[in-house]
Amino acid sequence: MIGGVIIKEAVGALCLVLGLVIWIKKKVSLIHSYHYKNVKQEDIPAYARVIGISLILIGLGISVSGVLDLFYSTLWWVPVVAGFLLGGILFYVTQKKYNGSVF
Repeated sequence: MIGGVIIKEAVGALCLVLGLVIWIKKKVSLIHSYHYKNVKQEDIPAYARVIGISLILIGLGISVSGVLDLFYSTLWWVPVVAGFLLGGILFYVTQKKYNGSVF
């Protein structure tokens, strides 16, 4: 049980840190190149901000699920699903807008 919580917190923290670096430092090179190959240079700051936020949402969902797993072991999946849905939808919409397609 505690091992799963530690892993969830580590993965959530990794997603949070990567999301912040992509957002603040505009390091889109941290994601795969086919995700940003068609993004115009002037759109990189807006693209990096939204992609970073979507990764932060996913990381928050994972981290909150680790905390919930300590207290409410049956509800740990709710924040994971919410984080992945919100972050995934935001990522998809951003990809379609700035890159033209998801791939």
